[in-house]
Amino acid sequence: MDSLYELWIKRDPEWEERYQDSVISVFSDYGKGVNKYQEVRGKIYGAGYEVFILAFFIGLYFNKTRPLVKDKSKRKHFGWAIANWGTGESRLGRTQYPRLREYMFAALIARTDIDFIALDKGEITQRKVVDDLITKMEEYANFGFDFIQEKLEENPNYFFKETAFLRVFLGFLNKENDVVEQDYEPESLD
Repeated sequence: MDSLYELWIKRDPEWEERYQDSVISVFSDYGKGVNKYQEVRGKIYGAGYEVFILAFFIGLYFNKTRPLVKDKSKRKHFGWAIANWGTGESRLGRTQYPRLREYMFAALIARTDIDFIALDKGEITQRKVVDDLITKMEEYANFGFDFIQEKLEENPNYFFKETAFLRVFLGFLNKENDVVEQDYEPESLD
């Protein structure tokens, strides 16, 4: 019998299609079939799931979720199970990051209401628990996508500074989230 983790990493979470052009494609090479000769080399992230991971952690650290649209036709997935996330060497020299999946799973276990006694008694199935974990993951990411999109609408250059995402996460260290809420002028590209 597979563990909850083994069942979870076999899944491919969904996300709202509306974030493809406004967030995912802005920062990643999603859907491009990248090689070293293409113009897309300037993107911050390679695969679209890397932006999903970022959005997930924004939702997680804000501890805010946003349900996905009910209409399944307005949802997408990457076609890449969580087990494959971060397993390939990147063209930008990044190394693999398998431990990140474990941290995400641990966070979901901690933040998802799971009755482990009912699971142990067979009153609920592993499938139900993994469904709940995936739903929580998708909802955290959905909040994160919305946060990123809102910041880009307010200031299209908000995240185009070397430390932009770092500043967002450092803001979680400050109880007032002052760093997150401060708008700053990106450094000049000239």
